[in-house]
Amino acid sequence: MSQGNSGTEPVKEAFRTVTPPYHGHSDSEMNAIGIAMFLGLLVLMVPLLPFLVIVWAISKLTEALAQKAPIGEEE
Repeated sequence: MSQGNSGTEPVKEAFRTVTPPYHGHSDSEMNAIGIAMFLGLLVLMVPLLPFLVIVWAISKLTEALAQKAPIGEEE
């Protein structure tokens, strides 16, 4: 690549448009939808939590028993 002038230079002044500049705003409608979705998932998942804990406990118990049990007895 050449170090010479490539024909493009950095912009030195702002580009003027006919549209007004965009300034962010709070999006309370989307916040309300997000909170409603979270509460819906919470209502669905909380009743399943005890079953998830039971399955986790059983898997940990069987894992611990499998590690303590001898694989093959040598005489």
